[in-house]
Amino acid sequence: MEPNFFTIQQISEMTGLTAHTLRYYEKIGLLYGIHRDTNGYRQYSESDISWIHFLLRLRVTGMKVSDMKQFSDLRSQGEATISGRRELLETHQRNVLAQINELKNNLKMIDEKIESYKWMEGQN
Repeated sequence: MEPNFFTIQQISEMTGLTAHTLRYYEKIGLLYGIHRDTNGYRQYSESDISWIHFLLRLRVTGMKVSDMKQFSDLRSQGEATISGRRELLETHQRNVLAQINELKNNLKMIDEKIESYKWMEGQN
């Protein structure tokens, strides 16, 4: 059974990334080993799609492109880099948790301000 391949336009629609961004990610090494057909057109596999979705999760949670590149480089080197990849993700996890705490604190202040306004409205 032949694997399913997807065009850059299909991947763009699936991920929300532009074709330009996908080519850029390949150029800087975030995406590598993208299969090409006989005409040189990119053909993305299911595995490529999974990797792109993971990169999107890293990006949306605030990981810098340089850190994503470091993670990608380690990934391309195989199983010998598993500990390094875990350490990078643990650092990112701590950063995300700190962001969540900061958001919770900010939300608490907003909630308090809303309650203050509701109280003031009740006094009129």
